[in-house]
Amino acid sequence: MSNVAVIYYSSTGNVFRLAEAAADAALKAGAEVRLRRVPELVDEPAVTDRAAWRRHAEATAHVPAATLGDLEWADAILVGTPVRFGLPAPQLLHFLDTTAEPSIGGRLAGKAVGAFASGSAPHGGQVSAILALHNTFCHWGAIIVPTGSTDPVLFRPGNGNPYGAANVSRNQPGNVTDDNLAAVEFQIRRTIAIARALTDG
Repeated sequence: MSNVAVIYYSSTGNVFRLAEAAADAALKAGAEVRLRRVPELVDEPAVTDRAAWRRHAEATAHVPAATLGDLEWADAILVGTPVRFGLPAPQLLHFLDTTAEPSIGGRLAGKAVGAFASGSAPHGGQVSAILALHNTFCHWGAIIVPTGSTDPVLFRPGNGNPYGAANVSRNQPGNVTDDNLAAVEFQIRRTIAIARALTDG
C-alpha cells in the first residue's frame, strides 16, 4: 500500500476540486491518503473575487493544513497550484521554502512527485507553473512523474499538456470540467504506480 499526499493551495476552489478528485482516485487505488491545504500567508490575500475566496475558505476550513511531516510520510506526492503570472501561488512557494531541512537531509529523495495547475486562460501559464514546481522537486532529489502523452484522457478538450493536469478556469470559481478531473485522476494513478515500483525495487 502506498502513502499519498495531495498538497494544494486554492483561492476560490478550482485547484481544490482537482486535489479532491486526485485524493479520491488515490483512495480507490488502495492508497493511504492525506489531502492537505496550504494556508494563507495574510488575512486578506490579493484575489480578484473576494466573495468567492471567502466562501471557499469557509467551505474548506476542515481540511488539515499541510506540514513537512506529510511530505516525509508520503511515497507519492501531488502538488497543486493556481497560476500567478506564470508561477505557482506565493502561498505554495512559501510552504515549499520550508522544505530545506528534510530536503537537505535526504528525507524527500526518491519520492514519486507530480504537479497540477489551474489558470484563467488557455496558455495562461499552467505549464510554466508546473515546470517551476519541478525545479523544487529536483532539489529534493524526487522522481518527477509527468502525465506524458500516455492516455486518451489527456487529449480531451481542456486538457492536453504532458507535464501535469491543468485546468482553464476563465476566472470562474468551480469551473473544472469532467475532462480535467479525469486527467488529474489519471495523473495520481500514474504517480502511485511509479511510487510502488520504486518502493518494490
